[in-house]
Amino acid sequence: MYFDAFTIAALADELKEKLAGGRVQKVLLHDELSVGLEVYAHRERRYLLASAHPQYARIHLASEKLRRGVEKPTPLLLLLRKYVRGGRITSIDQPPWERILRIGFEHPQGNTALVIEVMGRYSNIVLVSARGLILESIKRIGPGMSRYRTILPQRLYVPPPPSKKLDPADVTELRLRKLLAAHPEEPVWLSLVRGIFGISPLLAREVAYRATGNAEILASQVGRISPLLDAFQEMLMMAWDHRWQPTLAREGDRILAFAPYPLTQYGHWEEMESISLAVEAYFQQMVGRDAYAAAKRGARKAIAEARGRLERKREALRRSLVSRKEVEELRRKGELILAYAHRLKPGQRRLRASFEPGKPPLTIELDPRLSPVENAKVYFERYEKAKGAAQEVPIQLRKAELELAYLDQLETDLELASNWPEIEEVKEALIEAGYLQRERKQPGPMRSKPLSLHSPDGFTILVGRSSHQNDEITFQKASPDDLWLHAKGVPGAHVIIKSGGQEVPQSTLHRAAELAAYYSKARKAARVAVDYTKRRYVHRIKGAGPGLVTYRNEKTIYVEPRGD
Repeated sequence: MYFDAFTIAALADELKEKLAGGRVQKVLLHDELSVGLEVYAHRERRYLLASAHPQYARIHLASEKLRRGVEKPTPLLLLLRKYVRGGRITSIDQPPWERILRIGFEHPQGNTALVIEVMGRYSNIVLVSARGLILESIKRIGPGMSRYRTILPQRLYVPPPPSKKLDPADVTELRLRKLLAAHPEEPVWLSLVRGIFGISPLLAREVAYRATGNAEILASQVGRISPLLDAFQEMLMMAWDHRWQPTLAREGDRILAFAPYPLTQYGHWEEMESISLAVEAYFQQMVGRDAYAAAKRGARKAIAEARGRLERKREALRRSLVSRKEVEELRRKGELILAYAHRLKPGQRRLRASFEPGKPPLTIELDPRLSPVENAKVYFERYEKAKGAAQEVPIQLRKAELELAYLDQLETDLELASNWPEIEEVKEALIEAGYLQRERKQPGPMRSKPLSLHSPDGFTILVGRSSHQNDEITFQKASPDDLWLHAKGVPGAHVIIKSGGQEVPQSTLHRAAELAAYYSKARKAARVAVDYTKRRYVHRIKGAGPGLVTYRNEKTIYVEPRGD
């Protein structure tokens, strides 16, 4: 884990510089285990993210506005709104060599502190009163879970147990020698982690590498201890003097690690403007789309529930479908009863009759309690009802099919959504369609924009990544002779090639088709069929949701999905 005491110290310095004295304007739960604060400080809005995720615990300034991912307020969020929102940040402190950051707030409702413990699976975020009482936490820890400390409301906040390791300031050459001698066949870095407080494996490897040129050197292979002590003290001086140099270590496009000092143990490292940017870049790669899982959960549930209702409705409509032959047969039965009324005997239960000689007779069930006229009336009433259903049911069935197709498209939009505005657009579409309720005082959605890029031949390609974007680029931005593309038979993006009346080269067509395949439900397939035609042959489906269309005069191209 790269969140050691040094990283926390670097973050504390950065937050003091950028947030101290700032006013908290918004608080939110980014996901079930993450808190976000919007802070206005030094005439600029900043966004602080703190997470107690067991694998992705972290704290840093976010480069873009944070969005809530938890639909319903939790006890912690309600108390943050009461005691932190509208408050002023008065202090940002790190207990010596601890992976803990404490942010103090001054507020009319009472002063509080947010204690952020970044300690792997033991991570937590705790709101503490001025008297040291726990108001609430993102994880409640009862007596049955920890004998040393409980994290429950109205209990006294107790810090993590003190370490029995060496204080980094007390490390001497003799003590280092004893640490290495205790486990001679283990790597030096492991001995440093075992014996010195606040040291992570990454930092310990860096010390070993700077001292010996080998990050994995064994303790028994170290001849002189003084270079190891010098390298360690060099790192300490950097922390004491606040001389941070945030870096990322890379291997190709993959980020391997981050640190507030140069990672010389790696073959390639690069300096970052701040430790927050380094942390954010690393975890963005680690967390990926899962960062938005909580925000998508409510919309995904609404889609599933709506689909269930519509599928049940569709099956009921299919069962109620009556053919034209069956409808006409009801009318004929009523007429036959009247035609043969003079032959019917009281209490008769069945009539077999036909209008035309030689034609197979119809078997007509009769109610023996009714007269012939009353029996005929029953069949005429059933005929009128069936005739109406024969006209209305296909319309309702078509409507249900279109709604299901729209839900499929929204589900694909949600799956492909890679940022907050795109997620919010799906939620807004669900609200507009009546599948999801709007929360009180909920702000309007941030509208995302269609993807726009240039093909190898210089043609502009537009990609709609939501239903509304599909409708926008196809019917507002595209000209009749522009090319329109869509993955065949699956929900996905509309793609437009702005041709300007020119012939579209094969390389541009291929690139646009790759995008259409990538931004579709078939993105994981090895090869995808993509239809293309002129925009003039694409039409909205009457009564369907945004982005649902019919098209003709299409051709098909097969490509591998490839994004931007």
